[in-house]
Amino acid sequence: MSHSATVELARDLVRLQSETPNDAGCQQLLSQRLRKIGFVCEQINFHDVTNLWATRELGNHKPTKPLVVFAGHTDVVPTGPLDQWSIAPFDGAIQDGMLHGRGAADMKGSIACFVTACERFVETHHNHSSGNHRGTIGLLITSDEEGIAKWGTKAVIAELDSRNVKIDMCIVGEPTSSETCGDTVKVGRRGSINGKLIIRGKQGHIAYPHLAVNPLHTALPALADLVSRKWDQDDDQDENQDENKRNEFFPPTGFQLSNINGGTGASNVIPGEIQIDFNFRYSPKTTDVKLKKQVEAILCQHNLDFEIQWGMPGYPYQTSPGALVDAVVASITEVTGHSPTLSATGGTSDGRFIAPSGAQVVELGPINATIHQINEQVSTTDLDLLSACYENILTRLLVS
Repeated sequence: MSHSATVELARDLVRLQSETPNDAGCQQLLSQRLRKIGFVCEQINFHDVTNLWATRELGNHKPTKPLVVFAGHTDVVPTGPLDQWSIAPFDGAIQDGMLHGRGAADMKGSIACFVTACERFVETHHNHSSGNHRGTIGLLITSDEEGIAKWGTKAVIAELDSRNVKIDMCIVGEPTSSETCGDTVKVGRRGSINGKLIIRGKQGHIAYPHLAVNPLHTALPALADLVSRKWDQDDDQDENQDENKRNEFFPPTGFQLSNINGGTGASNVIPGEIQIDFNFRYSPKTTDVKLKKQVEAILCQHNLDFEIQWGMPGYPYQTSPGALVDAVVASITEVTGHSPTLSATGGTSDGRFIAPSGAQVVELGPINATIHQINEQVSTTDLDLLSACYENILTRLLVS
């Protein structure tokens, strides 16, 4: 059975075993396709991370603005136990209208849609002499999104900034849809920051607790306070009254414990210290600086002997209504027949590295029901719809 160009390209990408940060030749395949339609392709690699920066200027008009970029990643998470997969994760099998395999939905399917949307757009508009097109199309593809995300999009944006290259609008292909293709568009993401909390006590024999200090016991009231706190409630009452409206798409800031470690392994020894890993996903109603101060204040209130090691924060971002959001909503509505929900729920994405440069950023991709799971899959029909949405977005932004 024959499939569309989008589905075939997605299938070829899934067959390449690109577990993070290994690209496994995905970007080479993409470059071959893009060069055929006039893209200039450059590898901006750092350490063991492969990054593709590809651009195609349209028309003869100067300056070649706006710069509209599709951003995504070729790396995938590990498969997990192979014997639990119904279909081998790198076979690229298509059954019952579904493309199966690791990365099918997150996010090799979207990347295939980027490329085929560009191919059709260039064929329709740039290979004709109508002269009604403008701007530049770009693709920023990394192999370091599922990993530490240090030498991928973040590093490329820094390099582009050093060249004075500014992205105006960016569509990230993360799988945002919930029930039907295009039903949800991310117009922002919460920030994220990790912490490692060390609480010290005094080791001793469990039969003589008066001679020891059990940090597990002393920590519990403080942990209860941390878990129950409403973090978005600000003591400052002079905040801008438009703040709630500005953050209407964001769920509340959340605090979660992820690991608690302590003890010697013996059942009769009170531990001398415990280590607690935690994470904040925070809305723009607060900041990482405020959260750090609030956590430390709570711990001090409980008179704990503690130390906190903070990770580097991933900052929240939000794209306000404007040219990009309007084009995306209108394109989805035209292609699919339904209007999308605008949201800022979920985890982090590489959009957090692109938005601070001043770019408008939205995220639009396929259904996310199976991402990072055993038997990841994506609908082939949805891939064709998504590619059509991307092409429509380009037309609305770059054709007069």
